Amino acid sequence: MFRFELETTDPTGARAGRFVTAHGAVETPIFMPVGTAASVKTMTPADLMGLGAQIILANTYHLFLRPGHERIRALGGLHRFMAWDGPILTDSGGYQVFSLAERRTIDADGVTFRSHLDGSEQRLTPESAVAVQEALGSDILMCLDECPPSGTAPAEIGRSLDLTHAWAARCKEAHGDHPGALFGIVQGGVYQELRRASVAALTAIGFPGYAIGGLSVGEPPAVMYRVAGQTCAVLPVDRPRYLMGVGKPEDLVEAVARGVDMFDCVLPTRNGRNGMLFTRRGPLVIRNAEYADDDRPVDEECACYTCRTFSRAYLRHLCKAGEITGLRLNTLHNLHYYLALMNSMRGAIVRGLFGEFRRQFYAERGESPPPPES
Repeated sequence: MFRFELETTDPTGARAGRFVTAHGAVETPIFMPVGTAASVKTMTPADLMGLGAQIILANTYHLFLRPGHERIRALGGLHRFMAWDGPILTDSGGYQVFSLAERRTIDADGVTFRSHLDGSEQRLTPESAVAVQEALGSDILMCLDECPPSGTAPAEIGRSLDLTHAWAARCKEAHGDHPGALFGIVQGGVYQELRRASVAALTAIGFPGYAIGGLSVGEPPAVMYRVAGQTCAVLPVDRPRYLMGVGKPEDLVEAVARGVDMFDCVLPTRNGRNGMLFTRRGPLVIRNAEYADDDRPVDEECACYTCRTFSRAYLRHLCKAGEITGLRLNTLHNLHYYLALMNSMRGAIVRGLFGEFRRQFYAERGESPPPPES
């Protein structure tokens, strides 16, 4: 059922495309709001549809532990469970497991870890990671991979790649011809040759799409941009490219410029709940005293419900008073900003004007674009 069509490539290298799943089509480049526990925090499915969200992400690790994938399967699958009719991408749970350094043990067959909820011992293998995602009814599934921490030595990353590639082959075999598209995950740290080796190994196995993992884990932005660009340069042109866990608005712009198609990140929702609002001129911290009497909207050119209806002063009041409505309004604005940003980038790519869009993006923020990589 899954297919990807590359519609056009801008002279900068930015791409516009479209992929089709059993639950609908998605136009790229695209940002996926994060619904960790089958919920994008403070948002309803109707809110997300109204904002123009085309696809959302859910977290395999969290749903595996609570309420359990078999329970969700028995209740009709994740789409019915959370009343979201559009496509859903699920991660493999690997990143969450590997972040629990003191709670897990890795072996050739998989990972044993202790739940952060109750300390119970759990086991995740390539086969079970796929089985959990199939039970959820995911439209896009991710292979189980190992994500080495930032600063890992090249020799250790090389050993980790062997495990990631072996697990990818097992994931593909376990998935077989079940519904949903299984994506491989490219690792390799910040090292170009290791990234090339990972791409070669994964494309030899063959997947309908490829994710770029192991970035946005502490490396400088310039390094992330360089590695993302180098990786995209050797990935298949006719498959979607997904940069996992990224990021800030400028990260999205720079990654799109280097050929990335798909993104997810908790920043718009998490930062919204903490009072940081994204605007064309850069982030705005609404709890600051300077907004106590500010009757302007967050962004005078933003068309979201929050900006059409409420002042900065009111949003600051909600934030200082701890009102739940403030979390909701901030999140709604931030998601609108991110989704509108992606839509604007797509329009610029289709018109062959992405370079001008990128210059204008930085000009509105009073910044200069990052210099090109050497």
